Amino acid sequence: MPDTATIAPRASYPTQLVSVVGRALAQLVRSPSHSRRAAAARKLARHSLWLSAAGAALVIVLMLAFDGTEIQLMPARGTAWLWPIRILTDFGKDENVLWVLGAALVVVALVASGMHGSRRALLLGFGTRLQYLFLSVALSVFVTEILKYLIGRGRPFVGGKADPFNFIPLEGTGAYASLPSGHAVTAFALAFAVSALWPRLRVVMFTYAVVILLTRLVLLAHHPSDVTAGALVGMVGAMAVRYWFAARRLAFAIRADGSIVPLPGALPGRLKRVAGGPSAP
Repeated sequence: MPDTATIAPRASYPTQLVSVVGRALAQLVRSPSHSRRAAAARKLARHSLWLSAAGAALVIVLMLAFDGTEIQLMPARGTAWLWPIRILTDFGKDENVLWVLGAALVVVALVASGMHGSRRALLLGFGTRLQYLFLSVALSVFVTEILKYLIGRGRPFVGGKADPFNFIPLEGTGAYASLPSGHAVTAFALAFAVSALWPRLRVVMFTYAVVILLTRLVLLAHHPSDVTAGALVGMVGAMAVRYWFAARRLAFAIRADGSIVPLPGALPGRLKRVAGGPSAP
């Protein structure tokens, strides 16, 4: 979210709120200014290309050699004892994740508009990072919905048999929206984005993503190749949004070799300590 230097501290609360929200949106569409953005773009292109090529090859191998076998090993759809898995899988549902992140952004804007000085600056810095998380998931999900419609792959046992090559492109129903897995996209986009900002959380976040991936297989919602493709789309989407932020000097810095690294500050622990301290002028 925006720098506080251009927000008048004596304005009324509604004026402050409009200013905070307006500048938070404006900073996302301003012209890129980082001098090393070209190097970062080249590195993003290389990494995306190699990741996409390797992921596509793995998806094809799984589709040919493993999908049909794997889904026949899973418990039948609707099995009663799977209810904990059905609850767990909802933690990777795109609507749920986006609602939580969106609500957090609203809270940050409402609270920051009533603050001044360093407390506001720190909270708005955390808000910028929340914007990155939200947009990483939202962009990845948007691309996924287009791919699902174009590909039209049937979910496991749609049509009555284990057929990993059951495709009806442009069919547009939930039964033919298997590739890629939306839950896997959301979980891996979120895992990559959180890890990009706070690397110490990498193990926790990717463990979460893998668990969500496995729930989709156990529930017979997807084939193994579907969740693999979803993981690929989610990570590439989060990588692209990270570059967008870094090129505008938001939340990330770009090194001389084109590597993108998180800027220091706005950690949740520090945010809590500052919010609990005396109010800045």
